[in-house]
Amino acid sequence: MRCLMMLWAVTTLLGAQEHWMFLDNGKVRVGINLNAGGSIGWLSKSHSPDNLLNSYDHGRYVQQSFYGDADGSDWNGKPWRYNPVQGGSWKGVPAVLLEHKETATDSYVKTQPRQWASGVLVEDMVMEQWLRLEGDLVHVRYRMRYSGTLTHKARHQEMPAVFVTPRLDTLVFCEKQSGEIQRKQPGQGNEYFHTREPWAAWVDAQDEGVGIHFPGTDFLTAYRVRKTGKGDVSYVAPLRTLALKPGFELEYRVVLVLGKLERMRQVFQTLPPSAPKN
Repeated sequence: MRCLMMLWAVTTLLGAQEHWMFLDNGKVRVGINLNAGGSIGWLSKSHSPDNLLNSYDHGRYVQQSFYGDADGSDWNGKPWRYNPVQGGSWKGVPAVLLEHKETATDSYVKTQPRQWASGVLVEDMVMEQWLRLEGDLVHVRYRMRYSGTLTHKARHQEMPAVFVTPRLDTLVFCEKQSGEIQRKQPGQGNEYFHTREPWAAWVDAQDEGVGIHFPGTDFLTAYRVRKTGKGDVSYVAPLRTLALKPGFELEYRVVLVLGKLERMRQVFQTLPPSAPKN
């Protein structure tokens, strides 16, 4: 949900060297950056050089990010809050990768995140990510454990944050009240939408792009950043309103799919509309 501040000069903040690990099953290619907490930063067709995601800084990627109360931190002159991010901080300091396993079609990472604004290592939170390729679908399971002593106010939490290439400029979803398919081109501020079906997609003029299925969630936010050059991006995140408190644990699952909108909708209709049990 860090939107308007995406206009800062990020070119000075990209100090960490990238370390990519790819899975490719002949249908879809997925990449995680081990120097960004194992966050997902590449999604394309098999062996394609055309990445549909955006990983321009450590706040991008498809990744976990949580929000708590103000903590006195400062993000480029803006007062910020408790905000552990799987990838790392806004100055490019990566999160700490605690564990990494992989097979030909699966990967697992365990990460200690960093505060987005201060870059301080978050010792009271651990994030886990399981990724599995099944055909041309990317199944992702996330888990977060908060061991802190503070109880934060309930806030919108990204389930997860999803950043894609800016050429995918049209957000498509099924609007909750009418049940009709909506096409939106949000501005630089967060816009909010209620969905009847648990999915959304960013597509281009040919109706091709990236979709995400998010069972158990019916609310999302989105924005687009334009006219900044390499900082341009399209963003969407399913949202749940949750409070971080001592002993809090959260697990959820999403599915990523790419291709034509019609085909993505067909796939979404075959997936469970409710969140599976942990």
